[in-house]
Amino acid sequence: MTLNEKTYANIYEGLKRNFLYENDLNSIHILINLYDIEDNIRNIYPKYVTIQYIKNNISRFLKGREGNSLIASNLGELIHEDINRLELLLYLDGYKKGYADIKNANLLEKEAVEIYDINTLYHRKYLFQFDFSNQNINDFKEELFKNLKETDDYYKYLDDLIIYYCNKIIENKIMNLNNYLDSQLTIKCNTKSLVINDNPDLLSDNDLKSIYQEVVSIIIKNSNRLFKDAYWNGLNDRVLKRYK
Repeated sequence: MTLNEKTYANIYEGLKRNFLYENDLNSIHILINLYDIEDNIRNIYPKYVTIQYIKNNISRFLKGREGNSLIASNLGELIHEDINRLELLLYLDGYKKGYADIKNANLLEKEAVEIYDINTLYHRKYLFQFDFSNQNINDFKEELFKNLKETDDYYKYLDDLIIYYCNKIIENKIMNLNNYLDSQLTIKCNTKSLVINDNPDLLSDNDLKSIYQEVVSIIIKNSNRLFKDAYWNGLNDRVLKRYK
């Protein structure tokens, strides 16, 4: 790595840290602008889906417990901004990594020119980002990520980053989830009386630890999926840019 490359790498890491851990929105705007200047990256369209997975899974995870949907909803509200920041940054990283993959862009281009003529490629906004109809391309994509899993250490970096981020940002919020839950009124009716119990302390420490572990597991799973989508989008945009 040259001195100039090292300087840029340090700048990128500093901007990422400020955005992730300090919620500094200026840092992400600067980072996106730097990526755009370097690689002409414009087609960035992350899907913020992890928080919905978390709410659905935690509701099922607590199935049988009174107020499970309320707990999952409160949890989602509590951490959704933190999760969205992480998703955006991971998408940018995956996209940039795919966009920079010249070797696989060359291979994908060979597949593309077998399917489309030059004029069609010139006018297309998307290549195979959302088109799953061609089996050769589906096989190419599957082989691509199989090879990346075996040869690229980014997946380990991704898991390590998520675990560290969750420990620093997410864990404390989940372990204090009871503070953010609305007091629930449990109404019991029988033939003799009506009993109303105010029970705001819904979750034990073991409950909270289990919820946290489940959340981390969901984030890791979805982040790996997000990375693949972002990488694939970046790779496709690299090919299409050659015809613009």
